[in-house]
Amino acid sequence: MRPPNFDGYWENIDAELEAIPARPLIEEIPLRSNEHAILYGLRLTSIGPYRIFGYLSVPRGEGPFPALYLTPWYGSVNHIPDYNDRMRYVCLQIMHRGQRLADQPYSAAYPGLLTEGIDDPEQYAFRGIAADCLRGAEYLLSHPAVDTGRVAIQGDDLALIVAARRGGFGTVVIDDLLFYRLAEARATTSAYPIEEVNDYLRANPDDQDDVEATLALFDPLYHAASIDAHVILAVDDDEWCDPLLDELGDRAEVYRLTHRGRTDNDELDRRLAARLGAPVMSRFARAYRD
Repeated sequence: MRPPNFDGYWENIDAELEAIPARPLIEEIPLRSNEHAILYGLRLTSIGPYRIFGYLSVPRGEGPFPALYLTPWYGSVNHIPDYNDRMRYVCLQIMHRGQRLADQPYSAAYPGLLTEGIDDPEQYAFRGIAADCLRGAEYLLSHPAVDTGRVAIQGDDLALIVAARRGGFGTVVIDDLLFYRLAEARATTSAYPIEEVNDYLRANPDDQDDVEATLALFDPLYHAASIDAHVILAVDDDEWCDPLLDELGDRAEVYRLTHRGRTDNDELDRRLAARLGAPVMSRFARAYRD
């Protein structure tokens, strides 16, 4: 069920961000720049206030260029955008608070981050993390090298939340889901990071209602109605995603993952490149027999 405090919760985050200047600081990383693109280290101020980090890559030549925003994965490290993407797009890979390069003064614990402050939505770690992702989106969408008619965002639930709250993305590529129906999913698996929620509730069984209320605020199912972009959803089980697909309607297309690296990466690259008007580029060397 959509939480009754849903709109107010997210509007408060937006208001906090609006009240804090981003104060971008950008510096080239010459070792990582090449003949195709210049790579920068980017610092931005998010709510808290907290300084976050990002890798910003801008193609050489005369823009504007299509752009790709990469939201952070669940883990301590995010990497420089893929070489092929840097050749075609303005790319921004953001690191949220607690992740490597944004881990001062706070360093996130893995496992543990998923449940940090989870019994209180105002103290939940992902409140600040979502704000960090929104701040990065604001920066990329305003960058002078970006063709604002060709901007995509790629990642997990955080990408859907950002697309719902910040207009300007024409395409969303989702190749993982964590918060989607998490209160239900936790009963079907013992795999981490979902198992972190089960661990927490075994230790704090009286917090179950509070935990589920917090998780619902981050469930993309309740953000989907606000997404105007075209969503490419790469999934293992499209039936599990039926409620989300129903909310997205004709804005969504499904790609059923094969878990063959080259097949999946090439197909998602093809679909994204077509949406952004860019050439298709495989990350994999072609087999000798080809």
